[in-house]
Amino acid sequence: MLSQIAKIYSVVCVLMYSCLVYSVQAEQRENAVKVDVVTISVEKQFDVVKPGAQSALAVHFTLEKNWHFYASAETAPGDMNLQVIPSAPEYITFSKPIFPAAVMYFDKVSGKNLEVFSDRFTVYLPFSVEMADASEPVEVPISVGIEGAVCSDVQCRVPNFGKLTTTVKISSDAPMTESKFNVPPPQAKPKITDGAVSFSLWFALGLAFLAGLSLNIMPCVWPVLPIIVMRLVEQAKENKSKSVFMGFAFCFGIILFFACLAAANIILQVFYGTVLQWGDQYRNPAFVAVMSLLLVVLALFMFGTFSFTLSSSLAGKSASGRGYGSSIGMGFLAAILSTPCSFAILAAAFAWAQAQPLLPATIAIMVIGAGMALPYAILVSMPGLLGRIPRAGRWMELFKQAIGFVLLIIAVKLITALPETRLVNVLYFSVVLAFCVWMWGMWVTFDTAPSRKWLIRICAVAVAVVAGFVFLPAPKAELIAWQKYNADVIQKAMDEDRPILIKFTAGWCLSCQVVDKVVFSRRDIADLIKQKNVLAIKADTTLQDSPATIALKNVYNEPGVPVTLLYMPPSKEPIRWHSLSFGDELKAQLENFESP
Repeated sequence: MLSQIAKIYSVVCVLMYSCLVYSVQAEQRENAVKVDVVTISVEKQFDVVKPGAQSALAVHFTLEKNWHFYASAETAPGDMNLQVIPSAPEYITFSKPIFPAAVMYFDKVSGKNLEVFSDRFTVYLPFSVEMADASEPVEVPISVGIEGAVCSDVQCRVPNFGKLTTTVKISSDAPMTESKFNVPPPQAKPKITDGAVSFSLWFALGLAFLAGLSLNIMPCVWPVLPIIVMRLVEQAKENKSKSVFMGFAFCFGIILFFACLAAANIILQVFYGTVLQWGDQYRNPAFVAVMSLLLVVLALFMFGTFSFTLSSSLAGKSASGRGYGSSIGMGFLAAILSTPCSFAILAAAFAWAQAQPLLPATIAIMVIGAGMALPYAILVSMPGLLGRIPRAGRWMELFKQAIGFVLLIIAVKLITALPETRLVNVLYFSVVLAFCVWMWGMWVTFDTAPSRKWLIRICAVAVAVVAGFVFLPAPKAELIAWQKYNADVIQKAMDEDRPILIKFTAGWCLSCQVVDKVVFSRRDIADLIKQKNVLAIKADTTLQDSPATIALKNVYNEPGVPVTLLYMPPSKEPIRWHSLSFGDELKAQLENFESP
């Protein structure tokens, strides 16, 4: 009987504890929110408040580094300033929110000093309880809405913060002696810096137009310019009217790209309640990898490894007009290629556009495209200007090749932004891709037989595809929880008679990568390492002065990598493997080990 009562009591305690934990976690979920680069939480000054008394809520903001809220509605562009809006039953009366002192920030878009909140800060929401009496405690729900844009040097975001919720208990017996914080006096309104006002629509459209115009001098666009100019010159010689139409088709392709961006912005705002964030695409490793590889291919084009062959219709020798689609596509490509080199420019223009209503935002984005297309429209509208283009010569070839190196620098910059697990694989694939492009362009000549030409190029494409399947898929998470080499940790495990597995490797060691794939990617071995409580150490000897490199020679007397050591208690001498495939031997050793 007593044992049954004890069991029932234990179950009740467990249930009560679970409910308590859940309620605490639920309160934490309601009282705090993490949205993008901002963490917001709400805190009550008093847990219980008397009728007629004063209390407050504290809304704490924590922003990631280099992000801020605009503080003042008078200086914030496009009504993007921070607003904290409480909501409660009518007998809870909130006073005006008390914001902290703002700091001055130089905004690169407007060139003005603006007032912002950054890092960690708190907004206080004083309120009073307009109730005559509360003999029975009353739970009052309160919600806090957050509005405003959070911005960095290059972009702004308007997240959906949702609402923070909390409850305030009202009771006539409330002691109100332990205040969790003191409410500061309201801050005096900072003096607005001269000229620090939100710029007008016409100024913003002018900024967008200049941003688009500047895209034409970006190195990423230069690879397609010789093709466009050559096409226009050839067409102007034979058919001036068609040259104009083909030029405008190219301009239309540029504007079409920005029309797609404007449409994406409309869809995101209308259906998803967010805005198009210029630069978010560069947070996608796949997009960054594709853009970097595209720049590598274009650099090879600048080096003369291959060339674009224009058909007669594209060169203007056909009256059928079939080249218009290619001109539109070339303009679209030119606009795409401008993006890696123009992040800051486009981000500045989008920072204003994304905070506006749909119509001004759409117009601003389209104006960027019009700015980029204008020089080509002028060039085709005045065919006489084509005759002023400098004649091709050795200087142009050297200039073209020099731009190829600029494109490689930009490609490397993009690749270094990839996660470390993908960076090396993309570098390997870029080398294979360069070989395939070289094979495509240099292994054939003008008089190569068509069958041989097709065979060579099919082989080049096949090699690139196979290499893509090998190098480009996202790497799988490691099955084994490796720890960094640490002599003290290893010694402690030895003292505890714990098995130890030490994998000596290096970033430049291809054989070590083979060992990883052949041995340590096996699920059965990973399960045994976890089951037997094996200390798994990854000893990285990439650098000469690293502790693992020094220990490899001085402690373990090994000349190089790869080498794998397994300490099996009670033996103090390790089992050593220098081969690339020893998975079955390692598995057998682990299966035979019995924990003490």
